[in-house]
Amino acid sequence: MDGHEQWLSKCEKMGYSPKAKYYAEGTRTSQDAADQLGCDVAHIAKSIVFAGEDGAVVVITSGVNRVERKRKLKRLLGYKPSMTDAEYIIKNTGYSPGGVPPFGHIKPCTVLMDEDLMQYDIVWGAGGTAQTVFPIEPKDLLSLSGATVADVKQ
Repeated sequence: MDGHEQWLSKCEKMGYSPKAKYYAEGTRTSQDAADQLGCDVAHIAKSIVFAGEDGAVVVITSGVNRVERKRKLKRLLGYKPSMTDAEYIIKNTGYSPGGVPPFGHIKPCTVLMDEDLMQYDIVWGAGGTAQTVFPIEPKDLLSLSGATVADVKQ
């Protein structure tokens, strides 16, 4: 089972039916995804994974933003989460970098969502692989991910 099939299985258990799109050329970066979709990179909901004290911290942020880990995440979490590597990301979310979805992880994660995403009608998240993306309304993304909306950008 690849990452997309695994994610679809998680979505089914959550009662969510995504309208995922597949791009053989890949959507590994926010710019790649925006180019494939023909949308502004700000509409890409990228998932950045950090190592937290009790598991992974997934920050869903707008494709144009960088996450401010040292000040803003530290203020939100009470500690500064660490940078991770591919092995940590796969072990804690079940997905490879470039394909980490905003929800449907294999282990419980702390999830934060960039407040900038709330201004859009539709955003696009990774669907379990670097070749799959799906559209979602930010309010639904918030609900399904169980995220806390916050100012996380540099």
